[in-house]
Amino acid sequence: MLACVTMIIHSIAASCSGNSAEPDKGKSPDYPRVNLAPWYRVDPAWPQKPSEFEWQAVPAVAVDAEDQVYVFTRSTPPIQVYTKEGKFVRSWGDDSIATAHHLKIDGDGNIWVADIGLHIIRKFSPTGEVLQTIGTPGVSGEDQTHLDKPTDMAIAANGDVFVSDGYGNNRIVHFDATGKFVKAWGSLGTGPEQFSLPHAIAIDSTGRLYIADRNNARVMIYDQQGVLLDSWDNVIVPWGFHVTADDAIWVCGASPMPWINDPDYPGAPVSCPPKDQVLMKFNPHGKLLQLWTIPKGQDGKEQAGDVNWLHGMAIDSEGDIYVGDIIGKRAQKFVLQK
Repeated sequence: MLACVTMIIHSIAASCSGNSAEPDKGKSPDYPRVNLAPWYRVDPAWPQKPSEFEWQAVPAVAVDAEDQVYVFTRSTPPIQVYTKEGKFVRSWGDDSIATAHHLKIDGDGNIWVADIGLHIIRKFSPTGEVLQTIGTPGVSGEDQTHLDKPTDMAIAANGDVFVSDGYGNNRIVHFDATGKFVKAWGSLGTGPEQFSLPHAIAIDSTGRLYIADRNNARVMIYDQQGVLLDSWDNVIVPWGFHVTADDAIWVCGASPMPWINDPDYPGAPVSCPPKDQVLMKFNPHGKLLQLWTIPKGQDGKEQAGDVNWLHGMAIDSEGDIYVGDIIGKRAQKFVLQK
């Protein structure tokens, strides 16, 4: 009994002396002050565009193995190349490109463009020599030799080309490395294997194809035989892709929203204007690894760091992000803060 009384007395004394396990409710915990999320800061001085160049809509940007940045614009010259520091390198395409959409760089450094004005996919050397044309220039159609406003292309390891034949035909078309038709799949609709504007296409290291089914607000994943493997629904309205060497799948666009009829774009095949501007990083299984939003600019009043109708993106070897937009009519660089 005496021992129990002694223990109680010691407990009371400890409590009174401030040595109890109960925290002081008037004092905040010492929370860590480490920014655990990656973030980016715009470089307002990038690039040093020649004064005689006037950008219009910039639907695509891409980065080559030397971290040179290719800017694809609906102006002249349509392809402009800059260093990651912003120095102008070269330009070309005035006589071979009509209307820019997406642009890719293959493993050999060749430049591929989707030209919605000429209804073709074209392969260029890095200096602008035409190496290959898929589709019939200036003629739209839906058969083995014609496309209708194709939006993008993905180049497989064996050289095969997969085209998102998007604005007109709502299908994916497979060509071999020589440009010979192999097969096509898809039609206009909302079903599990249909498309409503396949706006971009990408491929990962295993050969899986990612389709930006923009108006259906989903990313669809296929094998190269056209078999549907997965669908990431109602997460983002996808406009463009960038796939890293370690198969991080970046998607740029906007968060899902109701359809809006914009009087400036009557009948436009897009939910516009987008309410926000979003970049999401997924693993190949659809797990969201990172989300970053960029302020949406106001038409004609965009500030440095604003984006208006985010259309395409690319990432260099240091993790810096380059984006191009339609209404803002520019490409911008966002530097990863380490």
